[in-house]
Amino acid sequence: MRLKDRVALVTGAGRGIGQAIALAYANEGAKLALAARSLDQLGDTAEQAAALGVEAHVISVDVTSQTGVEAMSAKTLERFGRIDILVNNAGIVGPIGALEENDVESWVRTIQVNLVGTYLCCRSVIPIMAEGGGGRIINLSGSGSTSAPYHLSAYGSSKAAIIRLTEILSLELADKNIQVNALGPGSIHTRMWEEITDGAQASGDTDLYEFGLQVTGGGGTSIERAAELAVWLASDDSDGLSGRLIHAVADDFPSLAPRIPEIMASDLYTLRRDEP
Repeated sequence: MRLKDRVALVTGAGRGIGQAIALAYANEGAKLALAARSLDQLGDTAEQAAALGVEAHVISVDVTSQTGVEAMSAKTLERFGRIDILVNNAGIVGPIGALEENDVESWVRTIQVNLVGTYLCCRSVIPIMAEGGGGRIINLSGSGSTSAPYHLSAYGSSKAAIIRLTEILSLELADKNIQVNALGPGSIHTRMWEEITDGAQASGDTDLYEFGLQVTGGGGTSIERAAELAVWLASDDSDGLSGRLIHAVADDFPSLAPRIPEIMASDLYTLRRDEP
């Protein structure tokens, strides 16, 4: 088991990608702190983890609240004595449509949940990980992080910013043995993609609507592949890799381990570019 007895804190763990990652960690022997806004959402994940013989602790949290996030980390530390892995998965799609027509509060709320929430969660676990000798932080990027998603300005902006935050944090935490990477899961059929598809239809965005139908109609990518990448990033298999965006579909991540020194000596898998 690649994660035996390690403690993983996963936000947005009640369904979709967060649930898949949490259960993949359980299969690898990790102890789980499962966080989401509603405790009801976490019951199924906790039950499945328990069936695998893994201890799971559920925590209600609003990731936009500093006090709430700090309480989440404190509860995890109290229960398990350490935090080895943080997965920042909690996120929302936000308003769909032309920027000037978006509801302002919804646009700002998307940045708060996706970007500020990731920042607050990282901020709260860093001292705990440093005290424990190191750790792994995995930030979910997503559609729009490396391309411009039409009519998803808040979502795309927040996810692109998460990659830059990942790169900066990796530099700041290098001397603390804390690896920070971003995970691109691909277009997976989750409730978020159902929301995108419905929103695209309502806004008259034919291209986005048709792509959403492909994803929700069985043409989406494998959720298991994204969960396996999350295991790889959290395990010793990825030792030395930090500040990178690794994509579950586009990148053959199991083969990257021997190339990690080469990757870290270059700008591969980052947002940087050579000067013209």
